[in-house]
Amino acid sequence: MATTLTRIGLAGLAVMGQNLALNIAEKGFPISVYNRSSSKVDETVERAKKEGDLPLYGFHDPESFVLSIQKPRVIIMLVKAGAPVDDTIKTLSVYLEKGDCIIDGGNEWYENTERREKAMTELGFLYLGMGVSGGEEGARNGPSMMPGGSFEAYKNIEDILVKVAAQVDSGPCVTYIGKGGSGNFVKMVHNGIEYGDMQLIAEAYDVLKSVGKLSNEELHQVFSEWNKGELLSFLVEITADIFKIKDDKADGHLVDKVLDKTGMKGTGKWTVQQAAELSIAAPTIAASLDSRFLSGLKEERVLAAKVFQSSGIGEILTDQAVVDKQKLIDDVRQALYASKICSYAQGMNLIRAKSEEKDWGLKLGELARIWKGGCIIRAIFLDRIKQAYDRNADLANLLVDPEFAGEVVDRQAAWRRVVCLAINAGISTPGMSTSLAYFDTYRRERLPANLVQAQRDYFGAHTYERTDIPGSFHTEWFKLAKQSKI
Repeated sequence: MATTLTRIGLAGLAVMGQNLALNIAEKGFPISVYNRSSSKVDETVERAKKEGDLPLYGFHDPESFVLSIQKPRVIIMLVKAGAPVDDTIKTLSVYLEKGDCIIDGGNEWYENTERREKAMTELGFLYLGMGVSGGEEGARNGPSMMPGGSFEAYKNIEDILVKVAAQVDSGPCVTYIGKGGSGNFVKMVHNGIEYGDMQLIAEAYDVLKSVGKLSNEELHQVFSEWNKGELLSFLVEITADIFKIKDDKADGHLVDKVLDKTGMKGTGKWTVQQAAELSIAAPTIAASLDSRFLSGLKEERVLAAKVFQSSGIGEILTDQAVVDKQKLIDDVRQALYASKICSYAQGMNLIRAKSEEKDWGLKLGELARIWKGGCIIRAIFLDRIKQAYDRNADLANLLVDPEFAGEVVDRQAAWRRVVCLAINAGISTPGMSTSLAYFDTYRRERLPANLVQAQRDYFGAHTYERTDIPGSFHTEWFKLAKQSKI
């Protein structure tokens, strides 16, 4: 037990909680830990001893845990979102005093954080909702952290967060995000971008494997090479690693034995729902979510494959025996990069729209900076995204930043070749295809939306605007159509 008061407390000792607690202790901040099940407390204390006798102290009851922390007390919770957060707050707040602070480090719905901050403020407590990204490795060695809510609460813990966060050339991967639930919202969109990134990488893999017939060894080499250039990122790095892992239970590579059925925790779904609420187009992120839904229909897909095989449609529609492997690899690399720009652009536009709605005043360039290290979507081109917003804080879309616009133009021919090749081969590339459609829609001055609006006015008298005269107009299309002769 701590003989003197500790600097901070952490409640919730699953994988993320344990690793973050050890990270805090390792940075020299004495920490008290608590978990509802005592075995997790003992396990964490044991790990702290083994990893260098770190200043971490375990408590089996909430009262002694809270009282062991110096005032004003700061407690991080890392428990499941929803009711468990409310239960933990209820348990701990009995022993808290005015000015003490609770920080929710989970993937929480931002409105829940705003509700809790309001309730805590009324009781005289401070509250932060803090997104933490980087998985268990990030939590242990330096995550990207997105705290939002009480600025006073942030200042109470800033010295800890800047040391515990991932460190990059531009500083620690943490900053005060903004008021209310902004920290949770930004983390949610981060996860939506992550969904898009993972889907795009999976599509690149599918095209290279199914059309290019690349082996796992070749795929490992390709992704390793990509990770040295413009695609350098955590997700490309781990993808390269995955292709070299042999199965320890049977012959071959482990990736080929993994069931093609993707799970999800809900943040991707929230991102797409928020995009719809705010009327922000996020088709790449939405396509990645739809792909996860379809992957979940494994049994239906197995039956569908049999139905279509009996009708003469197999897995791959065309024989791609004459594919130039090196050309394909280069084209897919360019298509992946261009598609990623669209995915990040959609995420940034969503954050900006919410910031404007809630008056959060979020700085998009600073968000790109804190995502450069520690988090799952960390990538070398986040530096470039930061620079784009530094050049123009009011940038309408990443696609029209001069640098990114030039890069997309340079890659669009390869991008189109990959999407056409995939369509002709019967391979779905929803992420790349919808990213290309997003680019092609955004770059056109005139769209066929004039016809859609005419249809709406025809059947619902919704009115329309004209290109040549100001104002709203309604036409009796049905009557005119009956009278008119072509």
